[in-house]
Amino acid sequence: MNLAKISANGQVTVPAEIRRKLALKGGDKIIFSERADGEVVISNAANHRFDAAAIVKAQRAFEGAAGDFGIKSEDDVQRIVDEVRYGKNSQ
Repeated sequence: MNLAKISANGQVTVPAEIRRKLALKGGDKIIFSERADGEVVISNAANHRFDAAAIVKAQRAFEGAAGDFGIKSEDDVQRIVDEVRYGKNSQ
């Protein structure tokens, strides 16, 4: 078992042992998945199996939407998420 502390900003440092097991390095992305029993699992996004058909369907459904909302980068997406979560502009 490994313990990590959440910062005031909601950030967590993934313990070294877990980083090694998941083959994580700086800049990698992780996925938080919830199992049917409520357990939350963390995995390396690079190793995650995605349903390709579902991704293509979602891409088609949202085609052009990013431009309509002025989204040009992941930072723009994070700004919108923060606005929805916290009701303010994070920048």
